[in-house]
Amino acid sequence: MAEVRPVFYVSDGTGITAETIGHSLLTQFTGTRFVTDRLAFVDSVERAREAAAKIRVAAGIHGVRPVVINSCMDGEVGAALAESGALMLDVFAPFIEPLERELGQARERRIGQAHGLVNFETYHRRINAMNFALTHDDGASIDYADADLILVAVSRAGKTPTCVYLALHYGIRAANYPLTEEDLEHDRLPPRLRAHRAKLFGLTIDPIRLQQIRQERRPNSHYAKLETCKREVAAAETMFRAERIPTLSTTHTSIEEISSKVLATLGIHREMF
Repeated sequence: MAEVRPVFYVSDGTGITAETIGHSLLTQFTGTRFVTDRLAFVDSVERAREAAAKIRVAAGIHGVRPVVINSCMDGEVGAALAESGALMLDVFAPFIEPLERELGQARERRIGQAHGLVNFETYHRRINAMNFALTHDDGASIDYADADLILVAVSRAGKTPTCVYLALHYGIRAANYPLTEEDLEHDRLPPRLRAHRAKLFGLTIDPIRLQQIRQERRPNSHYAKLETCKREVAAAETMFRAERIPTLSTTHTSIEEISSKVLATLGIHREMF
């Protein structure tokens, strides 16, 4: 059995930066099973000591040294966290000194800077994109004229979380269309999608994994039967091939990877906020 190692993402802000970088690092070590926890808004020495106490408890429970992936800016906060005895990994440390030398200026140690409001234009673009994703979720609205892209897949293949991620991180107006049993009776695109062919991207998934996801949502239903999942996935993939729709399997692919590949394939260039 793989060793279980506790990992804490600790930040003086939301913790999104530490968690994103930390997750990318941990995926490189498949021989260890990680249990993770995000400790956000650790912005004082007092809170850092509370976090350190929690980390020490985890060390006692698991019998191994925890890993702390830390994006706190304040040196005193970092020192208080280090009292936990954990392996401390500062996500900014390897880059700050070379950047300071190159730019000829010292960094500003401002709490929460990584996710600060850059300007109102980008902020409103994200909010508008999120509203668009929600109103165009699962075919709720089929007015796709303003969509940047449309994800097409059978139910529970990963359309909604990918659209939400694209909206929040890139300001992309992403809609999604769920393929129904009626749609899957043919190997051609549903009529309402044909005018938007250039915006389409297909998602597929291993039927066994799809059955597991659907079973959690609607246990022991026709919808969750393996035979149903196999039939729907096969029909969707046949449609994508016939219509030459770019496709990606979400079975072992993270939302971040899905989003990146969708944008690259469709030629959409947008900086991450």
